[in-house]
Amino acid sequence: MDAVERLASPQGPAPGEQQYASLALVNTAFALPGGPYEGLPDAAAAHGWLRERGLIADRASVDEDGARRVRALRDTLKAIFSAHGEGEPPAEEALGQLNRALAAAPAVRELTWTEDGPELTLRHRAGGAVDVALARLAEGGAELLTGREGAKLSACGARGCTRLFIRAHASRRWCSDRCGNRVRAARHYAGHARPATRATR
Repeated sequence: MDAVERLASPQGPAPGEQQYASLALVNTAFALPGGPYEGLPDAAAAHGWLRERGLIADRASVDEDGARRVRALRDTLKAIFSAHGEGEPPAEEALGQLNRALAAAPAVRELTWTEDGPELTLRHRAGGAVDVALARLAEGGAELLTGREGAKLSACGARGCTRLFIRAHASRRWCSDRCGNRVRAARHYAGHARPATRATR
């Protein structure tokens, strides 16, 4: 069996993943005390993940190079999100990679007519299916960073967990109840552990 488990995420979605696909993408790979998790190990997994989030059509294909590009954007977003959470600017290389993803599939705006009158909307984008998906994910990541919830982006405080999440309140320090329970259990054990007795000679 591979060191990286090819199973559904054992943690469930972290706070903020439902609103931001970019954050959900970042959390498709993380470390736990039990070992690393990889949610996008191949092209089929990458296609399924993108399809479930409405970022790619069922008929669109994702090859191994496309899956590699999705994982590369994930790493870029993780680096930028983590730097932001620590109050630091990201590396120039990571910022450049994100901006290249944004530019790969430029938006196409169309004038439409609704019951309320004319409306200028983002109807579709130019570029290949994977280019479009990556651009949308990059755009969502940029919106998260520059929006009001960007300041709430945090790393899980549970030892050994590397997931990111958006804090619903200032006191929250972990990405899931599972991690929170591990922290509380460790504190309880540390507070009740008896000191080891020395063997007499």
